[in-house]
Amino acid sequence: MKLFNFVFFISVVTVLLSACATKSSDPLVAYQGQSAGQIYQTAKESLANRNYAHAIKNYEALDVVYPFNRYSEHAQLELIYSYYQHGDAPSAKAAAERFIHVYPNSKAIDYAYYMRALADMDQDRGWYLRYVPIDLSKRDPGTMRVAYQEFEQLINRYPNSRYVADARQRMIYLRNLFASYDLHIADYYFRKKAYVAAANRANEVVQRYQGAPEVEQALIIMVKSYRILGLEDLANRSLTLLTLNFPSAIIK
Repeated sequence: MKLFNFVFFISVVTVLLSACATKSSDPLVAYQGQSAGQIYQTAKESLANRNYAHAIKNYEALDVVYPFNRYSEHAQLELIYSYYQHGDAPSAKAAAERFIHVYPNSKAIDYAYYMRALADMDQDRGWYLRYVPIDLSKRDPGTMRVAYQEFEQLINRYPNSRYVADARQRMIYLRNLFASYDLHIADYYFRKKAYVAAANRANEVVQRYQGAPEVEQALIIMVKSYRILGLEDLANRSLTLLTLNFPSAIIK
């Protein structure tokens, strides 16, 4: 009987705690009595203090409690930024895409496009890269390729945007990163004596990323691979390109 009473007591306590947790996590209850202005102001203060988790909580609550309010447009923009600064790139992208869909004529629409690309650029980098040095050129670029296309879309759609200059610089960085990634693969094939695969991948670097620093090494791999394969004509063509564009290049 005592055991039954004890189990019953624990069950009741568990239910009550669960109810309290649900109650406190429900924005309609937790923010009861607060106006849209009050919730928004709290969110902005948290954002200013770089307390992004608290800012997110309030921006999300504002959207639930007052889905159509005078602060919605600005709040959604600030929510995108809060997600991004909090290290939640997927949520930042989702919020940016939502803003683009809901406010297509906003004066800040270019910012949403920019943040969407920035979020995709960061998704594959991961929070741990802030603390652990990793050569990104050796990892599959993944969503960074999507980010490149989104930066390009921003530039094409809004050529006068204040974010265009930064977007261009990021595209150059990403392009060189892609070239370096492909060059690593070509070098891997060469070291494994897969000379056809090495030459083909190196040729992709030359064709796709003209002007990138990695083109020099890609041409060297092509010359060496073709020579080993006995394809002297292709080797000589690659060598000509190499000497014309990189006069100081040395083939070991």
